[in-house]
Amino acid sequence: MHIPPRVLTVAGSDSGGGAGIQADLKTMLALGAHGMSVLTAVTAQNSLGVQGAWELPVEAVRAQYRSVVDDIGVQAVKTGMLASAPLVEAVAELLAGTDAPVVVDPVGVSKHGDALLAAEALDSVRQRLLPVATVATPNLDEVAQLTGVRVESEADMRRAAAAVLAFGPRWVVIKGGHLAGSGSAEAVDLLTDGDREQWLRAPRLDNRHTHGTGCTLASAIASGLAKGLDVPEAVAAAKEYVTGAIAAGFPLGSGIGPVDHAWRVRDRSDRP
Repeated sequence: MHIPPRVLTVAGSDSGGGAGIQADLKTMLALGAHGMSVLTAVTAQNSLGVQGAWELPVEAVRAQYRSVVDDIGVQAVKTGMLASAPLVEAVAELLAGTDAPVVVDPVGVSKHGDALLAAEALDSVRQRLLPVATVATPNLDEVAQLTGVRVESEADMRRAAAAVLAFGPRWVVIKGGHLAGSGSAEAVDLLTDGDREQWLRAPRLDNRHTHGTGCTLASAIASGLAKGLDVPEAVAAAKEYVTGAIAAGFPLGSGIGPVDHAWRVRDRSDRP
């Protein structure tokens, strides 16, 4: 009997279904993994932004995690919205005791600019969460939050990567999709462990419906690691998957729609 690789997401819920736990589980299913979840927060969220957020108690997060890991087991873990210092520290402690690769998406703000991490939790992310990460996947805003490094060019991405790696993750992906004023026809990410370096390039797509890209990339990387891919292979495969999902992103509501997690299997005639 085939048992798919098991991937656990520790993140918040997006009621609009485009990001967070919902995006993670869709990604895992699309990539052949069995997705499981530890809910850290509930958000009221749609295509226009985040209207409210309520974090869960630490004991509820810890109980969910132990329930899954102690019985079912995991082959990779992905973290997303952790909201507060107590949650960050509790999750970091759980991850440190789990024998599986960890992908940390250090979620700080939503696509619409809404804060999803308390300012006082930044030190906990730096000192407790990043050191247990196999791969960290900050975007440029999150890099600035965590390190103070402002990325304005591809050359700055190396400095940003070094600054994030100084906190202890084994690998970092600096996501350059938001690189302003580059005029580039490419969306460029940098993967490095400080010694090895890989630039991942894809066409910069003219589609505003990109809600959930960060969650999707991190979950795709975790799915690849759970399948036994090494980090460069998992990141390259995730980049290819996310590029296709962005290309197929569709309007939903009045604002920014989601990427299409089912782009590989959806018949084009069924797309909105």
